[in-house]
Amino acid sequence: MYSEKYEKICSIWKTKDISTVDKLDLALDSYRILFAYNSGKIENDEINYHDTREIFCDGAVSSFSGAPRTLFEQQNQKLCYEYLKEFIVGLKPMSVELVLEVHKILTSGTYDERRYITNNERPGEFKKNDYVTGRLEVGSLASNVEADITELLNEVNTYKGNNHLKVSAYFHAVFENIHPFADGNGRVGRTLTNYYLLTHGEPPIVIFNEDKGLYYECLEKYDTEENIDSLYEFFKYQTEKTWEKTLLKATSDRKSMSDLLN
Repeated sequence: MYSEKYEKICSIWKTKDISTVDKLDLALDSYRILFAYNSGKIENDEINYHDTREIFCDGAVSSFSGAPRTLFEQQNQKLCYEYLKEFIVGLKPMSVELVLEVHKILTSGTYDERRYITNNERPGEFKKNDYVTGRLEVGSLASNVEADITELLNEVNTYKGNNHLKVSAYFHAVFENIHPFADGNGRVGRTLTNYYLLTHGEPPIVIFNEDKGLYYECLEKYDTEENIDSLYEFFKYQTEKTWEKTLLKATSDRKSMSDLLN
């Protein structure tokens, strides 16, 4: 069941006209930075909001002394949005080619020596070795990844119902369980989850770094029981948290001059 708060947020989102790239940019103005910061921070503690904002707004950072990978990751998130926005407006369904291109953009310049040279892994290619993830070490065999991703995309793209948030939870849980890449699975999965939501008229989600413990627990719930209910509820909670200020502005009446003068 949807909460009243979630329903109001969805109603507000559906009033937005995102029929052009310019209108999409306007609707996601501050969201893009918040998403990039939190999505990157979940796996890279060096990322901070100030640097992320400078990259999105100015294309450079004024002072940074950390690992270059950190800047690549945030710049890549910006470039990925620029790549996807025409497809979002055009409501293009996800495909294997789109998944690979998103991974290529998000992980460009971030593969370490072991992955790139020793293991011959590349951004924009499915894993060639049997990497696993999580406490339970889940992950498809490298030889099965393309077939597993193709099957997942077919399930999601042929869905005819209206509960797109639950479908997004299913997609995200299965995608992370497959663990299709040598690196960048979390960032790619979160980006594609929001791509699905946006192309189906739903508000996108920020998965907040401070909630990543709960996020991992929900993913593990799928790994152990193939249950997406926890992640579905978590996505509702994160949607409410993401758009809380927008909801407040839309539902709060501004005090009149007479109210303030009396």
